[in-house]
Amino acid sequence: MSETTSAAEVAAPHRYTAALAADIEERWQDFWEAEGTYEAPNPKGDLAGDPELVAKPKKFIMDMFPYPSGAGLHVGHPLGFIATDVYARHLRMTGHNVLHTLGFDAFGLPAEQYAVQTGTHPRVSTEANIVNMRRQLRRLGLGHDLRRSVETIDPAYYKWTQWIFIQIFNSWYDADAKKARPIADLVAQFEAGERATPDGRPWSALSAAERAEVLGEYRLAYASDAPVNWCPGLGTVLANEEVTAEGRSERGNFPVFKAKLRQWNMRITAYGDRLLEDLDGLDWPEAIKLQQRNWIGRSEGARVDFPVGDDKITIFTTRQDTLFGATYMVLAPEHELVSGERSIVPDAWPEGTREAWTGGYGTPAEAVAAYRKQAAAKSDVERQAEAKDKTGVFTGAYATNPVSGERVPVFIADYVLMGYGTGAIMAVPAHDSRDFAFARAFELPMRCVVEPSDGRSQDPATWDDAFDSHEAKIINSSGADISGADISLDGLTVPDAKVKITEWLAANGIGEGTVNFRLRDWLFSRQRYWGEPFPIVYDEDGVAHALPESMLPLELPEVDDYSPRTFDPDDADTQPETPLSRNEDWVNVELDLGDGPKKYRRETNTMPNWAGSCWYEMRYTDPRNDTALVDPEIEQYWMGPREGQPTGGVDLYVGGQEHAVLHLLYARFWSKVLHDLGHIASSEPFHKLYNQGMIQAFVYRDSRGIAVPAAEVEERDGAYYYQGEKVSRVLGKMGKSLKNAVTPDEICAEYGADTLRLYEMAMGPLDVSRPWDTRAVVGQYRLLQRLWRNVVDEATGEATVVDAEPDEDTLRALHKAIDGVGQDLANLRFNTAIAKVTELNNHLTKTGGPVARSVAERLVLLVAPLAPHIAEELWRKLGHTDSVVHQDFPVADPAYVVDETVTCVVQVKGKVKARLEVSPSITDADLEAAALADPAVVAALGGAGIRKVIVRAPKLVNIVPA
Repeated sequence: MSETTSAAEVAAPHRYTAALAADIEERWQDFWEAEGTYEAPNPKGDLAGDPELVAKPKKFIMDMFPYPSGAGLHVGHPLGFIATDVYARHLRMTGHNVLHTLGFDAFGLPAEQYAVQTGTHPRVSTEANIVNMRRQLRRLGLGHDLRRSVETIDPAYYKWTQWIFIQIFNSWYDADAKKARPIADLVAQFEAGERATPDGRPWSALSAAERAEVLGEYRLAYASDAPVNWCPGLGTVLANEEVTAEGRSERGNFPVFKAKLRQWNMRITAYGDRLLEDLDGLDWPEAIKLQQRNWIGRSEGARVDFPVGDDKITIFTTRQDTLFGATYMVLAPEHELVSGERSIVPDAWPEGTREAWTGGYGTPAEAVAAYRKQAAAKSDVERQAEAKDKTGVFTGAYATNPVSGERVPVFIADYVLMGYGTGAIMAVPAHDSRDFAFARAFELPMRCVVEPSDGRSQDPATWDDAFDSHEAKIINSSGADISGADISLDGLTVPDAKVKITEWLAANGIGEGTVNFRLRDWLFSRQRYWGEPFPIVYDEDGVAHALPESMLPLELPEVDDYSPRTFDPDDADTQPETPLSRNEDWVNVELDLGDGPKKYRRETNTMPNWAGSCWYEMRYTDPRNDTALVDPEIEQYWMGPREGQPTGGVDLYVGGQEHAVLHLLYARFWSKVLHDLGHIASSEPFHKLYNQGMIQAFVYRDSRGIAVPAAEVEERDGAYYYQGEKVSRVLGKMGKSLKNAVTPDEICAEYGADTLRLYEMAMGPLDVSRPWDTRAVVGQYRLLQRLWRNVVDEATGEATVVDAEPDEDTLRALHKAIDGVGQDLANLRFNTAIAKVTELNNHLTKTGGPVARSVAERLVLLVAPLAPHIAEELWRKLGHTDSVVHQDFPVADPAYVVDETVTCVVQVKGKVKARLEVSPSITDADLEAAALADPAVVAALGGAGIRKVIVRAPKLVNIVPA
C-alpha cells in the first residue's frame, strides 16, 4: 500500500485519501468549467456580463507566457501559476472582477527542430503539447477564464501580430513631439518642403526607390544591412541574447560569427529615454529596473568628427574634455571605413610604420582582412573582456585630431564594437584603462590632460595604469584647431571643460553634444520556418510594401523541408537560406495593393519568437475581436491609467527573472508605439512585476559527469550511490535532461492537487528558490486530512459541525487567523498564510468535539484560495449550494485579534526577576508602577535605590539599581 492508502483508511470509507481527493478534484473542475465560474465579464462586447461584477474594482493578473514543451510540466513549472491563482481567488473573494487566464507562446525553435528530426509538422507537435499542458494545468485547479486563452500559432492571433508590425513599419519617431507618428505625416513634411531630403532635392524629384530609402532611415521597423550573429551550424541568425559568452549558440553550442546581412530591425533606440524614464512609475523589483537601466545604458557626451583623407571618422565620447589627449583612434573591425567603397586602408604601409602595428603582414589590406576574420569568430562578451590581451592592427591610415591638429594613427581592434556609439573611438590612453593597455602593447604615445590627484607625476610613461577622474582639473589642453580657431580648457574642472568643449565643437562645425545608448535596435529577422511570416512584399525595384489589412493573416505556407539550410559549423563564409524561400509559388505572387496587379516577392524570413509575447496581455482582454487589435473601451477598463498607475498596465505580472530585460523591454516598446498611435490607453504593459523563485532539485552525476536518475539513487552513510557506484550530488535546476524531474501528475496521483498546491506555496517565500523534497509533501496532505476530519465524519461522510457558539479561545484563534491570512494572501506571503491556517486547524483538533458551524465555515473560506477543491467540497457538505469561489472572504473582529493579556518580562541588572500578565494597551507609567510593586522585584532590589527604569510597553521593563 502507498503512504496515502492505509488499512485504517479502507475502514473509514469517507476518509480524505488520494482517491477521494482525485474524485473531488475532477468533479469540481468539471463544475467550474461547465458553470463558467472563472469567467470575468468585459464592460461590452461578446464577453460582456453581469453589470454588478463589471462595476466592481477590476484586477488583471497574469503569468508569463509558457512555452508548450514536449516534456510537459515538472513540479517547478507551476510555482508561479499556483501563486497567481491563489492571489486571484483571494481578490475575487474581496470584491474584485478578476481577469486571470493563460495562453501559450507556441512558436519556437524546439518544435521546428523536432519537425526536422521526425518530419512532423511543427503545428502538429505543438498542438499536441498544448493539449497535454492544458490537461496538466486543469488538474491543478487553476481558475482561468478559458474563453480568453490564446495561442501565438493561431492565425487569428498572429493576424494581429502582423498588423502591429505594419503599424510600426508605417510610423516614425518624432523627436520633437517625443512620440511615434504615422509615416504619412513625415511624407507630408517632405512634400511640403518643411523637411529637407538628404541631398536637398525636392521630394517629387526622388524615385520610388529613393523615397523608400529616405523613409527607411526614419521608420520604426526597417530593413538594413547590419552586422549580425550568423550561426552556420544552425543555419540562422541569432540575437545577442541567444549567444553565449564563449561566442557559441545557446542552443546546440555551435560557433557564431559576425556577418553582414539584410535584416529587419525595430528602432527601439528611439524610445531609449522614455523606456528609462517610465521605469520610475512601475512597481517592479529594483534589481530588475537596474538591469533594464544598464541594458539601455544612457550616456551623455559629444559627437566629434576626425578628418581622415577626404572622409571623416565620427566618434561618440563621454569624455570630450580629454580630446587633447587623443593620440590614436580605433575602429571596430566591421566598420565601413575599412572595407568597401569608403575604405581608408592604403595599398602600402606608410614609411616608418612599426613592426608591432602590422600583425606581421606585408600590406595594410592583408592585415585588416586577417584581423577582421579573426574578430568575426568572437562574441561581443569575449571581445570586451577586461582580462584579455589587447589585439589589433594598424589600418595604414592617419586621422587628424580636430582640436590639436596632430596626426593620429587609426587602428582596428576587437574591443571596439559596432553596436555601441559609432563603432569608432578616440583613444585617450592616459585616462582610459583599455586604451592604456592597448597603447602599451603597441608602443603608442600618451598625453596626460587630466591633472593626477593621487600623487603620481604628469608623465604617463611612469604610470602602471590610466588615471581616471571626473573631478580633477584639465591640463595640457590648449592650442589652435585644424581651422586655426583657438581653444583652451586648461584649469577647468572636468564638468566645466565638457560644457566648454561641447559648445566650441558645435560652434565650429566639428561636432555636437548628444546622447548615446548602449541599447541597440532590435534584430527582428529569423531564418526559420516556425514563426510569424512578415506581412511584407518587395516590388521589382526591391522596395518593401506592407500588405493591406484585408490580406491578413498571411499564413505560413506548407514546405517540404522545415529546416533552414545548415552548413559546416566552422564555415563563416556562408549565407542563410530560409525554409520559406523554397516554396516559390508562395514567394513569387501577383497582388493588387491599390495600384493594379503587379508582381511581388514575399519576405522569406520569419519574426522572432519574442513577437507574439510582446502584446498578448492586450489580446487577453478582447480575444475574439476580429475587427480590431482590442476594443479601446475594453483595454481602458482592464489596462488603462488610473490612480497609482499613471501608465496603466496589468495589475500583477508574475514570472522568472530570466526575462528581466529582453521580453519585458520589447513588450514595453510595443506598448509605447501603440499608445502613441492612439490604439491603446496604456503606455506600459505591466504595472507590477513579481519574480518568483525557482524550485530546485538535486542533480546526481556519475564519474563521467553524466546525470543519473535521481529517483534511483540510494543514500548510505552520508554518501550517494547509483547501481552501486558512488555519485556526486549538487543542488541545481530540475529538468528532464538532468533526470531529476518530478511531474505534477505523479504528486496529484499520490496526494491530490490541493496537497501539491499547498506544498509549493508552503515551501518558503515565493521570491526565494527552494529545493524540492517529495518526502515533505505528506505534511500538507496530513493538514488537509485533519481539516477534513474537523468538518466531516469519516464513517458517514456527513458534516459534524454544530450550531453552537465557540468559546473565547477559539474565537481569538479564528479571528487572528482571519486577520493574518488575509494580510498574507494580499501580499503574496503564501507560506505564512498556510502556517496560520495550520495553527487554527491544530487548535480545533486539540480542542476536540464538534466544531461550531460559524468557525468551520470561516475556516473553509480561509482555505478556499489555497486548496479550492476541498474547500468547495466542504462548503457543499456544510449545506451551501453555491460555489465558494465568489463568497466574501471572512473579516476579522478587531476585539479578538488583540491578545487579552500579554506577558511582560521584568529584568533587574539584566536578569529576569518577574513576569507580569498585563493589558496590551497598558501605558509606560502604569507598567513601570506595576513592575516596581511586584514582590519578586522588590526582593531583588533589596532596598537599593533605582538609577534608571527602561520601559518598552507592553513587553519589557529593565531596572538598573543605583
